[in-house]
Amino acid sequence: MSVPMTTNEIRAKYLEYFKKNGHIIVPSSSLVPENDATTLFTGSGMQPMVPYLLGQPHPLGKVITDSQKCFRAQDIEEVGDNRHTTFFEMLGNWSFGDYFKEGQITMMWKFLIEELKLDPSRLYFTCFKGNDELGISRDNFSAEHWQKLYKEKGIEVSIGENPEVDGIVGNQHIFYYGEKKNWWSRTGVPANMPEGEPGGPDSEMFFDFDPENKNKIHENSKYKENLCHPNCDCGRYVEIGNNVFMQYKKVGNKFEELPQQNVDFGGGLERISSAVNDDEDIFNLDVFDEAKKILIEKSRKGYGADEKITFAMRVILDHLRAVTFLIGDGIVPGNKDQMYFVRRLVRRAVRFARDLGINESFTKDVAQTFIDTYKNEYKNLEEKREVILSELEKEESKFRTTLEKGIKQFEKITKTVVVTPNTQTLKISIPKPTVITGIEAFDLLQSYGFPLEVTEELAKERGVTVDIEEFERLKEEHSQNSRTASVGKFKGGLGGDGEMETKYHTATHLLHQALRTVLGDTVVQKGSNITPERLRFDFAYDEKMTDVQKKKVEDLINEQIKKSLPVIREDISIDEAKARGAMGLFTDKYGEKVSVYRIGEGKNRGDANLFSIEMCGGPHVENIGTLGTFKIIKEEAVSQGVRRIKAVLE
Repeated sequence: MSVPMTTNEIRAKYLEYFKKNGHIIVPSSSLVPENDATTLFTGSGMQPMVPYLLGQPHPLGKVITDSQKCFRAQDIEEVGDNRHTTFFEMLGNWSFGDYFKEGQITMMWKFLIEELKLDPSRLYFTCFKGNDELGISRDNFSAEHWQKLYKEKGIEVSIGENPEVDGIVGNQHIFYYGEKKNWWSRTGVPANMPEGEPGGPDSEMFFDFDPENKNKIHENSKYKENLCHPNCDCGRYVEIGNNVFMQYKKVGNKFEELPQQNVDFGGGLERISSAVNDDEDIFNLDVFDEAKKILIEKSRKGYGADEKITFAMRVILDHLRAVTFLIGDGIVPGNKDQMYFVRRLVRRAVRFARDLGINESFTKDVAQTFIDTYKNEYKNLEEKREVILSELEKEESKFRTTLEKGIKQFEKITKTVVVTPNTQTLKISIPKPTVITGIEAFDLLQSYGFPLEVTEELAKERGVTVDIEEFERLKEEHSQNSRTASVGKFKGGLGGDGEMETKYHTATHLLHQALRTVLGDTVVQKGSNITPERLRFDFAYDEKMTDVQKKKVEDLINEQIKKSLPVIREDISIDEAKARGAMGLFTDKYGEKVSVYRIGEGKNRGDANLFSIEMCGGPHVENIGTLGTFKIIKEEAVSQGVRRIKAVLE
């Protein structure tokens, strides 16, 4: 039997276990990806590690471990059941060319069985069945090694070949699945991977929350007509971790072995905690306890009282925890990019609170509990406490007015209409509509923040249906348009090792220093976005740049490029890096050693023959003479006190 532990204790136990096994603990990166234009948020533990998976040496060595903050915007509408969240922590350990499958599987087995005391009879493992057309073989080694570890515990288990066809037969605990289940890359299945993208087979780990099926989870689920197996989504089996063996790189339509065999483990801290405490409801974890008390007190309703109340509370708990972390990492509510999702989360939480009868300010009270729960692990939450609470209070107040207007608009759509002709005293009553059109439902979503399920719930109370087919068509059209725009906006990036991405990334170092030289040392980088066509650079500055200032920046950068200065990398301690004047973005994420890139021969900031010195993890050219001519194409405001430059290399 597992021993109940708090979520913070499980995180600490994981990190300490891998530290004892030779790993260096590194802090979490920000939820805002640094030097990765492929995505708006850090959605997995491996995102900050891509350069090292591709072969760049990590400054702290070949084996590291961490707990990474993650946010997945695509899961917003999945929240409400007992296991989906938008924000989560991903426990991770990496081997950059050190141990591989045998080492990883053995350590993970011992962690689950010996450290967490999980019952091996309630664990299930899946492996990649291979793809002959792509020349990727079946992962027999992983399956057989899991089986061997069971045997060492005196447990005989067999391997299932076709669980989606046969289900679970006899003592099967290990199964083969295809690339939709047991292949991992940031871009999905092998066919969708772009040139240069790393990926590989994985071995997922599942925990059985109802080994005797006492709660009849499968029979009561929407999947009850389907065959039950670890990947069937019925709710009985929950994935708690994924061992990715990052050993391939896509080249053309085939896959080549990477220069080094890598391990990338990601385990959901919340899901692992649920397994340890044998409760499939993530929202019963201790990290939600204080926030839940506030919702119960303000709504005078009990969690679990009925399906609708429980659903609403789960949405609120998830969304406000996510927002607390997002604002803590510098993303405030707004209408663009990451800011839009923060706004959407806050407003969705307020809408569901209304369903609970909470019509007073509450978001900052809930956020306080999350800050207090996580502040020892994530110190920036305490540092940003006032900002987090202030932004939440403003956004909540703003939306309450919008929400009431939306309710009024809904009432207009569904009420009975009475018409009085000008020339007659006769009143004609037009029956209330029996259907809310897809256009009306979509307008409620776009203009008033009403998700479809809200419109449907309100409509059902009035005996009205919603044209879901038309709504979904309009939503898909909108989504396609957004994706098309997104491809243009976020394509490329530093997930790969493309030549132009590398050049543009190096150019951001030159731009950062040039801006500080021309505008003053108060200029600091606030973010960047890079594609093969251009760079985008955000920086702290209160005034619009003049044409003269922009020209000075261009000239200064091009002057350095003409000098063909070398780019020199060193791995040094963070204290030495700071002492030498190295700049760094999100410096709280760095470990004991950092990679420092110098442009020029000097070693310290201020040396006559040194132009730039920065802490960084991205790819760089070896000599800036290869960059071409730097040209600013746009300079604009992003938000109060933050400017943005877009530039190209010609």
